[in-house]
Amino acid sequence: MFRSLLSLLILAAALPVASLRPAHAEEAADPNPYAHETKEQKDSRMKWWREARFGMFIHWGVYSVPAGTYRGKQIGGIGEWIMNRGKIPVAEYKAFAKEFNPVKYNPEEWVLLAKEAGMKYMVITSKHHDGFALFDSKVTDWDIVDATPYGKDLLKPLAEACAKHGMKLGFYYSQAQDWNHPGGAAAGGHWDKAQDGDMDQYIRTIAGPQVKEILSNYGPVAILWWDTSVGMTPARAEMLLPLIRLQPGIITNNRLGGGYGGDTETPEQSIPATGFKDRDWETCMTMNDTWGYKSYDHSWKSVENLLRNLADIASKGGNYLLNVGPTSEGLIPEPSVERLKAVGQWMKVNSEAIYATQASPFKRLPFDGRATVKGNTLYLHVFQWPEGGLKVAGLKGEVASVKALDPSIRLGKPECTREDEQIILSIPVPEKPDPVDTVIAVTFTGPVPLDLAPVTIRQADDGSVALKASDATPQGNQLQYESDKDCLGFWGDQNDWASWNFKVAKPGTFDVEIALACDRGVGGSEFVVALADRQLKGKVEDTGSWTAFKTENLGTLSIDKAGKYTLSIKAVSKPGMAVMNLRSIVLKPKT
Repeated sequence: MFRSLLSLLILAAALPVASLRPAHAEEAADPNPYAHETKEQKDSRMKWWREARFGMFIHWGVYSVPAGTYRGKQIGGIGEWIMNRGKIPVAEYKAFAKEFNPVKYNPEEWVLLAKEAGMKYMVITSKHHDGFALFDSKVTDWDIVDATPYGKDLLKPLAEACAKHGMKLGFYYSQAQDWNHPGGAAAGGHWDKAQDGDMDQYIRTIAGPQVKEILSNYGPVAILWWDTSVGMTPARAEMLLPLIRLQPGIITNNRLGGGYGGDTETPEQSIPATGFKDRDWETCMTMNDTWGYKSYDHSWKSVENLLRNLADIASKGGNYLLNVGPTSEGLIPEPSVERLKAVGQWMKVNSEAIYATQASPFKRLPFDGRATVKGNTLYLHVFQWPEGGLKVAGLKGEVASVKALDPSIRLGKPECTREDEQIILSIPVPEKPDPVDTVIAVTFTGPVPLDLAPVTIRQADDGSVALKASDATPQGNQLQYESDKDCLGFWGDQNDWASWNFKVAKPGTFDVEIALACDRGVGGSEFVVALADRQLKGKVEDTGSWTAFKTENLGTLSIDKAGKYTLSIKAVSKPGMAVMNLRSIVLKPKT
């Protein structure tokens, strides 16, 4: 902390007194303004972002001039990395700025397009890794005003349009990779002597002052989207952190580096299987294969793909930051416009199943789709209808109504039946469902019970009882269902355990088979499978990896009479990092 105290004091002295939120000496001395934030304060600060669920990412800069082609050759990789991938000398790359003249740029049209798509915020690359600033920076001439024929700040009119139309605005800033300013490429991607320099000096003279500029000159800034953390030591990060005091309430991501996690996780081009536990997160994703404009990239995602991504991300409690890459003239490519408008048509009818929703309470749904929750309503996003209609078990409480959000979709009569502790909801296939995502709103008389009733598994016609990981009730701190592996995983705590409820109509003696996986060198855990007063013991052997599932016979258990039973599995010892990954336990009638 002391190593950065001088820089902190210098930066703080330049800030308006009202922007500092000091109170206690230790808070004022900490470079992270949110270091002493309470949970209630963070919840309040993050509220709008958690409700938004959907935003627009904009990658725009000089790289849109070569548009993926250098010296007549198509350069592989993403468009905004052409300088790096093509190893273009600094002086040669700077010449592209003379052709960057976005005379067709209409920021109000961009904001209105985002609104029409149902987006609630925008994040634009104020400066990407090529070091070019879309704003009038006073610490360099490598910016839109000084280096291009356009000669005007691009962020100011966008900020004004966002303010006019109620759109939250965020700035992306590449603090640790800058291939044009000396020292900015010190941590990686260095191929030209013009890039030689000291990274600390670069942060003091370029990155720090520029972050201060973007946080001072454009009104309210809702998000600061750092990128990337390469080479960022704690001391370097602490040169930049105090600047976020300029925008009280601003949200930052996890890419600053130096050990600072920020507010949000940022999976890129992928959707995590189970979201992030106890962390806000946002998947950023392209519409084709590139972020910055490439003239020959026509690999566009379908509207179906985009909408189902949105539902998938919301169902896991995350946000979707969907990218556009404008041309050097200032136009968002028409395929992007068409897709955003189509997404907007769906959102006009179904957005209540996206905005301000919570993650799905289900570990796995019995149909191809997703679920979100808000208040008293459970939203079922049905991608593909099962032939016999939906049948959703495990619900609790009292269902007040069931309807499709799209009024043009006529549902058959839904039925709710009670069985043991659960409600089973059945909905016939509608005549004309939405081919992409039919949203069914199931409203309860009170808040949606997020603790689902334990599923009671029925014996199959052949007499077997399949106890799948997806139907288990995990107990403890870490053990959970992993949908991407279809197993119970994260069994790092020996005291965690799992159980299943099932019904037997045909009693008898059963072979007990367990399907498990264990990585090399992690085996050796001992466990017990228990049914009433009967037990079977087992020992976990290595299977080669966490996804190499093997089936083993543990022995036999006898069930004397028909009825309801509970089977559990508990660890007795755990010499390695985890007990096992468990896919299923199956009781097979002994012949």
